[in-house]
Amino acid sequence: MEISNFDNMQYCETVGLANCFTALGTLLGHYLIDVDAVGFNDNSGYVYIALDNGISICSMLGREVEYLATCFDTGAEFFFDNYDDCIAKQRALNKAYNQAS
Repeated sequence: MEISNFDNMQYCETVGLANCFTALGTLLGHYLIDVDAVGFNDNSGYVYIALDNGISICSMLGREVEYLATCFDTGAEFFFDNYDDCIAKQRALNKAYNQAS
């Protein structure tokens, strides 16, 4: 697991990351998940936990977590309020990407 860009953590980033880890803990009770990276995106302002299945758990300014699915072909990002909807979208994106390759 890689941890990146937390040189100047502030209050909101700390709260957001705690929210992300709480969400991860909840998921680990139901799914087999590995963490690839933990970090802060300077461009978007999101803290995130990137999972090995392509989904990221993220939070901006200490708010509630969002689940992010990413199209690896176009870079399009899709935000969801819950993991189940996000994993369904990520699987559909991966299937489309694999069929196009």
